[in-house]
Amino acid sequence: MKKIKYFEIRKKLESQLIKVDSEIADEVFFDKVNSISNANKDDLTFISNIKYLDTLKTCKAKACLINLEYINYLPKNCKPIIVENPYLALANLTELFNNNNINNSNGKKSKLSFVDGNSTIKNNVQIDHFSFIDADTLIEDNVFIGANSKIGPNVIIKKNSIINDNVSISNSIINENCEIKSGAKIGFSGFGFEQYSKKKINHIGNVIIGKNTTIGCNTTIDRAVFESTIIGDYSQIDNLVQIAHNVTIGNHAIIASQVGIAGSTVIGDYVKIGGQAGISGHLKIGNNVTIAGKSGVTKNILDNKIVAGFPAKDINLWKREVINLGKNI
Repeated sequence: MKKIKYFEIRKKLESQLIKVDSEIADEVFFDKVNSISNANKDDLTFISNIKYLDTLKTCKAKACLINLEYINYLPKNCKPIIVENPYLALANLTELFNNNNINNSNGKKSKLSFVDGNSTIKNNVQIDHFSFIDADTLIEDNVFIGANSKIGPNVIIKKNSIINDNVSISNSIINENCEIKSGAKIGFSGFGFEQYSKKKINHIGNVIIGKNTTIGCNTTIDRAVFESTIIGDYSQIDNLVQIAHNVTIGNHAIIASQVGIAGSTVIGDYVKIGGQAGISGHLKIGNNVTIAGKSGVTKNILDNKIVAGFPAKDINLWKREVINLGKNI
């Protein structure tokens, strides 16, 4: 972590259209961002959950990102930085405090990397040691590619994207401002065969990742059989997620770790899927759906539903069944 002046904090938040109100002087510095219970005298903290209000009363931090209605809980040593949504403010400020954050390519290509002659590398692209850029690959401006990654063939990576270490991508389009985390495998053949003879079905489609989307560590996204497996814009896919061939996921999806989505399922916008949930193939999941962790989805789900359990059902019905089951034990 590095020391950050309040002036930088204020400018960062204002650049994201976050209104800030505080009496802290611009030259006041902070060592790091920390939790309420662990913060020290030169730290910045935040509160976004009211269950920590009592803990806040003894907080040692220099300042706190806080909503106006809770400032009376702050001790005298901890100055308020009043924002409407402290957690959103925190998310933006982590970019300032993280020394290891990869935001910009340095434009250097390691002598220990390889770029195929049939690929095109645009301006200011960083390629680290032992990475291999295969044929028919286009890498646009300001892309970062970490060490020991394999990109291509048939890949387009659009501007300002980050490909971390040990990533493998083929037959894919990665749109702008994406991050692919270490160990992810994107664009390879999925689990397809004729069920009786077990004859393999060769997949010839691709994967399309929407802009401003993050793909977590060791997540796998299979190429489509004929067309495209699609992940929408502004989506967050956690580590260890399996997305099978021909799946379509809408914009602003949040998918937690160890979720498995079987082939040809279509998922709408603003969907949230809890950890270890499983979704069968050839289903349609509507917009604004929430699927609780460890649920097993075997049927279509309409818009705006919350489901849980196995087989997944309306969460209120599931809760009643759990309560009744407990009464009978």
